[in-house]
Amino acid sequence: MQFGFGSGSAWGIDSGSNPTPGRFDILQESSVDFSFSNKPLMGEYQMPVTVGRGSGKIAGKTKWGRLQGRALNSIFFGATKAAGQVSVSKDEAGTIPGTPYQITVANGANFVDDLGVRNATTLIPLVRVAAGPATGQYSVNTTTGVYTFAAADTTIAVLISYSYNIAGSGEKISIANQLIGAAPNFKQVLTQTYGGQRQTIVLNACVASKLGGGTKTEDFFTPEMDWDAMADGSNNIGTWSLAEAS
Repeated sequence: MQFGFGSGSAWGIDSGSNPTPGRFDILQESSVDFSFSNKPLMGEYQMPVTVGRGSGKIAGKTKWGRLQGRALNSIFFGATKAAGQVSVSKDEAGTIPGTPYQITVANGANFVDDLGVRNATTLIPLVRVAAGPATGQYSVNTTTGVYTFAAADTTIAVLISYSYNIAGSGEKISIANQLIGAAPNFKQVLTQTYGGQRQTIVLNACVASKLGGGTKTEDFFTPEMDWDAMADGSNNIGTWSLAEAS
């Protein structure tokens, strides 16, 4: 007698040449639903004479814990992946100096976007202006990461937030607006072991329809992906393997 228990393990294998499998690591949950539409043939009685099976659908959901850019790209986005990352410096501390009343942030050479300035004591946001800031205002050079403040605000402690590029580590996916119909196909392998017996579901061709996740106080970010399975080029769906022979 065979049972299934626990979240198991899952992989996605893209349809490219010599694909590197992407593991849905630290799998939280995965579901597979096979569904069909039924068409009853009715006669003079209340119940159908027979029922024919119509079109079918295989849909599922996968939720996992470890973030991996290669898997996200090859299985969901099918976009361009490159080395480097966009990072954020949150509340970088500084004190407004005397003339020319400027602070160059630590990562100014790789500056991307201004994310705001706050008074470190009151936490009141300063207002950004194009140039010539008055008290309670600032301007920023988005090429050099130099923040300029008002002369009247000299010696005030501030907290600066901004994003910047890191070229030497990480990776990033450039998400483009692709033509309708474009989507990466992948093979999905779901497996689970309980009591020394393993069951494995292999779906030869899948297309993801939704990818999401959320942050929460005292909880982990866990990506969640919805997907649909279809027949592969040989009109095969896949296999469902069990350890116990019936």
